[in-house]
Amino acid sequence: MVLGKVKNFFVSYDCLNDSNVPVFASGDVVSGRVIIEVTGEIRVKSLNIHAKGLAKVRWTESRNAGSNTAYTQNFTEEVEYLNHRDVLIGHDRDDESCDEGFTVLHSGRHEFLFSLELPQTPLATSFEGKHGSVRYWLKAELHRPWLLPMKTKKEFTVFEHIDINTPLLLSPQAGTKDKTLCCWFCTSGPVSLSAKIERKGYTPGESIQIFAEIENCSSRVVVPKAAIYQTQTFFAKGKVKEIKQLVANLRGDPLPPGKSETWDGKMLKIPPISPSILDCSIIHVEYSLMVYVDIPRAVNLTLNLPLVIGTIPLHSFGSRTSSVSSQCSMAMSWLGLPERPEAPPSYSEIITNEERQNNLELPAVRDEIEGPLYAYIHEFRFQPPPLYSEVDPHPEQVCGSMDRRPDTCPSR
Repeated sequence: MVLGKVKNFFVSYDCLNDSNVPVFASGDVVSGRVIIEVTGEIRVKSLNIHAKGLAKVRWTESRNAGSNTAYTQNFTEEVEYLNHRDVLIGHDRDDESCDEGFTVLHSGRHEFLFSLELPQTPLATSFEGKHGSVRYWLKAELHRPWLLPMKTKKEFTVFEHIDINTPLLLSPQAGTKDKTLCCWFCTSGPVSLSAKIERKGYTPGESIQIFAEIENCSSRVVVPKAAIYQTQTFFAKGKVKEIKQLVANLRGDPLPPGKSETWDGKMLKIPPISPSILDCSIIHVEYSLMVYVDIPRAVNLTLNLPLVIGTIPLHSFGSRTSSVSSQCSMAMSWLGLPERPEAPPSYSEIITNEERQNNLELPAVRDEIEGPLYAYIHEFRFQPPPLYSEVDPHPEQVCGSMDRRPDTCPSR
């Protein structure tokens, strides 16, 4: 018998989104198929899968131990988030001489389904950094008698969702700083900076509105600027390694001495970037907005406003820049109330003539009850409310009364 050959061997995921990209979150079911295309007939001992999720940190440092001695120290750390094994066909026995239990695959395409549930506990978001990474993958191994195993691996992406629609991430961020410039024995006037953004949480693709006031009382021309920075922090063996990278920036106009400038919502767009990673014990990914004044021949005046890049975008009702009226109308819509109150129903629609006649006559027991409160409640129980109209039904009478009493305030 002529043994066949494996033409293709790969893993395919069932994607949960329209973009056809395998993206999952904690608690999701990762499903797909292992596809084998063969020419001719082959015997298979087993087809195994191994799903793994791992955060890994690694960097090296060179140290001197003397005048002629140097050594390199490695810093590594790992955190496991997923470890799942399954057998799709066959068995795990290592007896190669056993002819029993083999599965025969005929020429053609064969698909073997798999399914696994990600842990319900928080998972670290997939990430690739300079000194570490968070990766998730599924590896398939095809074992055949008297042959080396065939292996294939395919990664998938995990996002630990961060909802920016929380009070903490919707809170405004602001700061104020000033700096006095000195040159030898001469003291220049101060440079002051105040900056504010409407919230702390954003998602990629959004634009940050920056509100700032810059006042230059110095003798130098300064330039206001803003930038988004990503800070990657890696932890291993009690050591910390930090990398800071520029994500996006903007530049204002030069500000001459004695002048001031106001940014009334200057926009800085967030490019496609990785979400913040805050819950991993060995890798942190954090963001900040730096609003600063570039001062020649001096240290810049800098304000750092913390940011959190999330995965669930801002809901329409979460905007803090909406006016009070829009917020009130939104609250009325939540309660099912109309924005403009409707006219109250007429008295005849609520109380019949018979009820009105019966209740206009007060019972004799009223005089026996002490206190006026019960009397007023009972007396006006079914009295008709005043007619509702946005237009005065008797404008002539009002005008006449005003003519007779010119000293009366029209608003009274």
